[in-house]
Amino acid sequence: MNEEILINITPMETRVALVDNGVLQEIYIERERSRGFVGNIYRGRVVRVLPGMQAAFVDVGLERACFLHASDIELTSEQATERGGDIPDIRELVREGQSLIVQVNKDPLGSKGARLTTHLSVSSRYLVYMPQTPHIGISQRIEDEAERLRLRALVEEVAIAEGLNDAGGFIIRTAAEGVGRDELLADVRFLKRLWTKLSERMTRPETPAMIYQDLPLFLRTMRDLVRPGLEKIRIDSPASYPRVVDFARDYIPEIVDRIELYRSERPLFDLYGIEAEIQKALGRKVELKSGGHLIIDQTEAMTTVDVNTGAFVGHRNLEETIFKTNLEAATALARQLRIRNLGGIIIIDFIDMKDPEHRRQVLRTLEKAMEKDYAKTSITGVSELGLVEMTRKRTRESLGHVLCEPCPVCQGRGSLKSPETVCYEIFREIMRDARTYDNDRLLVLASQAVVDRLLDEDSAIVADLEEHLGKTIQFQVEIMYSQEQFDVVLL
Repeated sequence: MNEEILINITPMETRVALVDNGVLQEIYIERERSRGFVGNIYRGRVVRVLPGMQAAFVDVGLERACFLHASDIELTSEQATERGGDIPDIRELVREGQSLIVQVNKDPLGSKGARLTTHLSVSSRYLVYMPQTPHIGISQRIEDEAERLRLRALVEEVAIAEGLNDAGGFIIRTAAEGVGRDELLADVRFLKRLWTKLSERMTRPETPAMIYQDLPLFLRTMRDLVRPGLEKIRIDSPASYPRVVDFARDYIPEIVDRIELYRSERPLFDLYGIEAEIQKALGRKVELKSGGHLIIDQTEAMTTVDVNTGAFVGHRNLEETIFKTNLEAATALARQLRIRNLGGIIIIDFIDMKDPEHRRQVLRTLEKAMEKDYAKTSITGVSELGLVEMTRKRTRESLGHVLCEPCPVCQGRGSLKSPETVCYEIFREIMRDARTYDNDRLLVLASQAVVDRLLDEDSAIVADLEEHLGKTIQFQVEIMYSQEQFDVVLL
């Protein structure tokens, strides 16, 4: 593995690329005017309680009210005992006008507001501190049982030493694998100091108010993405470079000598071909080296992926061709999900395979490729139709949602009405106006393609319509009109 992290910082936005053997694996973008909110802690006010949804909307000062579900509300010990694990009615937990301390655990997505929780936590390099939860958890990515037992014992030991054994719990992060007592102790002390400061701010009465804001993207990268085996971190901002080095010196001293300030005239992302990869990730079609391709469609409900053999014809037989295409598609798809940051329900339509062993190998290839993903995923088996259902945890906007907006011409449909369809709509509008108004002439304003058709293929229909209505119909091209736009003007 030859992993590098590339950090591109401009006054408008910060972009971080995770590259493995020169190939882009993940891209993170944070714009100065629309920074993410995950991890931020606020004092908010409940503005609406919805019993039917077991939820409430909370105003924390963002553009839209945020969503708080009953399952995300911390219960008192009495409530937990009474309910025995059942979720209480939302009206027993909050009321309109109530002030709450909440944390964002999912950024706004599309038209939906941010999702909140009252289970508060703050993160450091190796640990997540949960002041309300007396429990020590360990990342599932740390698989060695002996290492899990060692880390748990160390965290329990340093928590007792710092007097935090009865004041909350910890989650041991993947980055903690292999670290010693001193590093964990430093993290616990940092989290203790941070929580003490936040507790003081929580006593202030202002509502809504921000209590804690998570680190900017380039420092979160140092905290969350740096792991053993990382070869280099390149950053192209002389102003931010010292902050990255200082952060590494305090928390990850072993990688300080791997941080490099990129000074070349050629843009950092151009050097690694990242810009071209981002442009490809905004398209529907993903070419495979074999000649096959993927078609990826993202919708509100789910993302669908169709695998096609394309120009690949194989060397032996059809079954071999299908199998090799599906294997390549499984690996390419795992990378595309990370680059595009596609989450929620994902349906993959592999090419139908008759051999059960082939289906097993394709599924195993997909599972193996998804093991590198930081997001939590769950994959089902291959169905008789060749479909695989999977889910990928969604905590931030996809790349397409960050960089794009719905097309104003087609309104996000992805297709336009044909000139023929628009011409027939014009004819119907002319007939409506002719029955309603008494005038001799009509002027149709439309796009070039539509007017061309009206004067050519549909000219006979126009002539018949003029004779039937006893009116003159004129046409004029409006260069600013889209193909679907038109107006019928009375003269």
